[in-house]
Amino acid sequence: QVTLVESGGGLVQAGGSLRLSCAASTRTCSSNAMGWFRQAPGKEREFVAGISSGGRTTYYADFVKGRFTISRDNAKNTVTLQMNSLKPEDTAIYYCARAGTSWPVRQISDYDYWGQGTQVTVSS
Repeated sequence: QVTLVESGGGLVQAGGSLRLSCAASTRTCSSNAMGWFRQAPGKEREFVAGISSGGRTTYYADFVKGRFTISRDNAKNTVTLQMNSLKPEDTAIYYCARAGTSWPVRQISDYDYWGQGTQVTVSS
């Protein structure tokens, strides 16, 4: 069983920054790609960023390119999402997830374990 726990969400003004962390309960996640998704009220969950098992390859949704950075520390079983230049439209619950592959993927169906999410609210 894999448990993912997100932290670091909160309330921030537009233009500010937040750093989300995802702690995995097991080292097996070091063999898997990891990703961040988000879901705003009334909207579908959407891909934000993904990182390969070794951390060398990253993918981003177009709407966060240049603002968000995903990274991982396999020795600590953690994945981080650094979010800069936040906008009100970034307001959502952010979820960490483990992919069933070592290569980062964008489809929700390719992820087999999910955290409970952390709320990010950006005020204008």
